[in-house]
Amino acid sequence: MTVSMTLTSGTTLEGRMKMTARSDSERFQSGANQYAAYLETPGGRLRSELAFANLQDFLPSPAKPWLCALDLGCGTGATAVRLARLGIHVTLLDSSPAMLDIAKRSAQEAGISGKIELKLGDAAELTNLFPAGSFDVILCHNILEYVGDPGAVLRSAARVLRDPSSIISVLVRNQAGEVLKAAIKDGDLAGAENSLTTEWGQESLYGDRVRLFRSDSLRLMLEAASLAMIAERGVRVVSDYLPSQVPRLAEYERIFELERKLGKRPEFAAVARYTHWLARRAGSGVGEVA
Repeated sequence: MTVSMTLTSGTTLEGRMKMTARSDSERFQSGANQYAAYLETPGGRLRSELAFANLQDFLPSPAKPWLCALDLGCGTGATAVRLARLGIHVTLLDSSPAMLDIAKRSAQEAGISGKIELKLGDAAELTNLFPAGSFDVILCHNILEYVGDPGAVLRSAARVLRDPSSIISVLVRNQAGEVLKAAIKDGDLAGAENSLTTEWGQESLYGDRVRLFRSDSLRLMLEAASLAMIAERGVRVVSDYLPSQVPRLAEYERIFELERKLGKRPEFAAVARYTHWLARRAGSGVGEVA
């Protein structure tokens, strides 16, 4: 049974979610090059490289050649290329042809096209795109902020995990990080106070709204998807607030190593700009990792 909730005259919750999904898809289609340029900045590099380092902590070493990964909302394919270089076969799913074109070029330049499969599609249609038990690793990095129903995407992702040892990697924008960003970086005390309770923030790249997540709400979504968290990390704890006398490019490696240490400590991870959770299907017998 489909239940729709009226939000405004003539607008249902289901309709609003579809309109949001369309606007996000158009945003990433027209702004693909802009997004690719952002990933080359120190902040963009830190976000993707810290998340990959966290994920790699839980991948078998060396990676088995039969492992299959799915990158949901793959964007420019930066993380997928790193996985493919480990010998993992990666399927890249994105609703933006422009993003997939960039990902294809990245794979060709890296010489790993044979390990990459490109698929045009929407994460919301995941259950219709792949059979159950298809993947050993699923990346869900910075996509739940934009989908209409993040819980549904997580449930679908859990369904296509191969077995209880498979891993899903979830990276989302942290509500607590938005509070600190507004207060420290922007000097916006009213915005900081508002961010304490709001479910939405303002992202700077495209100037549109983005969903924010709290640890408790994300945990509930994972549990509802029959997923159990095995590790929680913070991504970009202090790098956004460093004073101007600290050169981001020249000191990148030192900043990266500091972020790795801070992101593993719960007291710092709690206020990072991004929350990174790694999880397995519930009942796998694998307990939580600090």
